[in-house]
Amino acid sequence: MRILKPLLSFLILTQSINIFAQKAPTPNEKMQWFADAKLGIFIHWGIYSVNGISESWAFYNNYIDHDAYMKQLKGFNASKYNPQEWVNLIKESGAKYAVITTKHHDGISLWDTKAPKATTTLSNSASKKDLITPFIANLKNAGLKTGLYFSLPDWSYPDYDIFTRERKRYDFITEPKRWNNFVNYYQTQLKELSTQYKPDLVWFDGDWEHTPKEWETDKVRSILKGDNLNIIINSRLDEHGDYETPEQGVPVVKPDSKYWELCYTMNDSWGYQPYDNHYKSSSMIIRTLVDCISMGGNLLLDIGPKADGTIATEQVKILKDLGRWTKKHSEAIYGTQAGIPASHFVGKTSLSKNNDVLYLYVDYKTTNGLLLSGIKSKINKVEIVGNKAPVKVVKLNETNYLLYANESDFDKDVTVLKVSLNESIILADDKLKSISMENLFSSKEDLTNINLKKLATDLNNGINIFQNTNLTADGLGFKSGVTKNNENIKNWVVKNAEALYKTTAGIPAGHYQGKTVLSADKQTLYLFVEGKPTGPIAIKGLKNNISRIRVVGEGTMLSHEIYNKLYWSKIPGIVYIPIPEDKLDKQLTIIAVLLDSPIDLYREKVGAIESNL
Repeated sequence: MRILKPLLSFLILTQSINIFAQKAPTPNEKMQWFADAKLGIFIHWGIYSVNGISESWAFYNNYIDHDAYMKQLKGFNASKYNPQEWVNLIKESGAKYAVITTKHHDGISLWDTKAPKATTTLSNSASKKDLITPFIANLKNAGLKTGLYFSLPDWSYPDYDIFTRERKRYDFITEPKRWNNFVNYYQTQLKELSTQYKPDLVWFDGDWEHTPKEWETDKVRSILKGDNLNIIINSRLDEHGDYETPEQGVPVVKPDSKYWELCYTMNDSWGYQPYDNHYKSSSMIIRTLVDCISMGGNLLLDIGPKADGTIATEQVKILKDLGRWTKKHSEAIYGTQAGIPASHFVGKTSLSKNNDVLYLYVDYKTTNGLLLSGIKSKINKVEIVGNKAPVKVVKLNETNYLLYANESDFDKDVTVLKVSLNESIILADDKLKSISMENLFSSKEDLTNINLKKLATDLNNGINIFQNTNLTADGLGFKSGVTKNNENIKNWVVKNAEALYKTTAGIPAGHYQGKTVLSADKQTLYLFVEGKPTGPIAIKGLKNNISRIRVVGEGTMLSHEIYNKLYWSKIPGIVYIPIPEDKLDKQLTIIAVLLDSPIDLYREKVGAIESNL
């Protein structure tokens, strides 16, 4: 017995030392799954789906009174809720994680919370169900990462100070006891969620209503880390977190934050609204995913289930279409990192983790070849992802290449080319050599398209070889001064003269994926369009109103549509312009966008954040 006691004491001491020796994971270690995931699904589900009104904001903004809003509890039956079907659909989409609303600003908890005075779907709604537990169980069984959305404000809770935009319940400074009651309430709920579900990620919202000190954010982090040192927290707890969460507007340029995620709706609504039919096409959403991938970020795509638990057919179709594309192109999605600068390729790009594979994303079809420039590394092979179809590589010089793929091998949404290199990618600093009038107009027929690409690049960079020629806006009577003219080049120049005559350098990269120029008065933006786009072309960050859009040389008027413009945000929506196939130039199409004033662009970066460790 005398021997056992010291031995037992030694073992306990050793175990204690091991426990205290455990180190919290580094940001890179715990964030790796998030960085690799690329696609997540956001789920906004609540009683607001009954009447199809704004989630929580409907009563806060006095569009409907609070009593009328809460009556939706009687219609929220979740009668056809099948969490297994939800998870199957999420997994089919290619998503690696999901984030579900456990409680929105309206204060209705979708799980069986034991916190005092809570309003829950189990006790207070027609469903009489805990809706979170079965979903999380199915999510974990499917091997997907678990994310929980949690609103810090609770506009329905009797001890929360803010009720609506126009009404407050009390002044929390003069009635600190009520405020402390609320803080204890919401932290009790967070402890429940953390202990019961052990989420991989917590997605906070609503921190703008109080200061970090008032929310006691440090204590919140301690609560969550007590159950999981690897917990990931977004930047909406107190503007610090593990990753940034831009909303709706796809960033124009790569965010400064190493980890970020775009939360994005399929139409204009987070929750289900039956009359919101402003859905983006599946192709547009696939291209949004590609946009995020190319900048090293994730897309958190939202669905809003109906009150009975079913998902709208439009949303199901988008998820399935997304799944078709992600399954085919998985190697060019998961585990990739941000691509190379836009000047090297007309399209989006990404890189493998060890930088020796370059992925090119092409949302247009062309038989004229794809120009890849400024690549010092040796190219071993180029093939199409998904079917391994070979791509012909024509080396123009030591760093520039033309890539030719069969049109039949192009994907209907976004084609991905895999460029395998012999080493970690090295980019050339030198740019394409400017094209001269002689080289442009006397070129052989098979060089027509590559020379027009070079011309578009020069014009985009402010090098206009037509400035001191007799070219006029209508192109009539133009003479190149070159003895032997390539007629295709000459005809193209005459047709597109207005975009070449006295135009200046284009807009910065990120706003449009191709080349651009501006009219002398900066009020007309000219877009160079390669090949046959698989969907409408897009402009990001355009503050101006659009007066009209037309096809240069054709005069054909085009329509446009704006998505993701939030009325409360200064960030512009995305302009989408569909181009009829019969109006496309076989070499290079130019679209003129007339603005209501000289061009004005939104080009702010998403700010850097701090880790919550």
